Amino acid sequence: MDYSAIVRTIDQCTGFDLYRLYVAIGKMLEDPKRITEVKRRLHAGDTVEYLDPSKNRVVAAKLIKFQRTKVVVKNLEDHEEWIIPYYALNIYGANTIITENVKEGLGRNEVTVGDQVGFFDRDGNERYGKVIRLNQKTVTLDCNHQKWRVAYSFLFKVIDLDVNVTQL
Repeated sequence: MDYSAIVRTIDQCTGFDLYRLYVAIGKMLEDPKRITEVKRRLHAGDTVEYLDPSKNRVVAAKLIKFQRTKVVVKNLEDHEEWIIPYYALNIYGANTIITENVKEGLGRNEVTVGDQVGFFDRDGNERYGKVIRLNQKTVTLDCNHQKWRVAYSFLFKVIDLDVNVTQL
């Protein structure tokens, strides 16, 4: 599924249109047939991926147990147990990347926690850092153990960040 095309299409919607879609999608997500389909494909102990909306990326986890409408997983990164809805599981291995056609910088759907990004500070110095939190209008970055809050529109992706890069 091309999530980028869907986002571009619904970007033209009014608030009411989006709310109407939200209600319809909510009903579809809670459909018992969809939950049964996921349960049929998985077993306790399987390694799965789920979408973590706070990080805006998929996270690897081990399936611990099934509940009626949710599943218990153990995050393989932090070893925390989480109870998540079945529909958050990426059982088909879908590509979850969303690109946006923004005039400057990156869109909110293009940035995930853990990404390496760069920006130019107020003095015109190029800075690089790792995304540690996604906020409504900004991201919080760790730039050489300094925290920066930077608007999405000022960010650019960094393909390969050398950890020994000297900051200006």
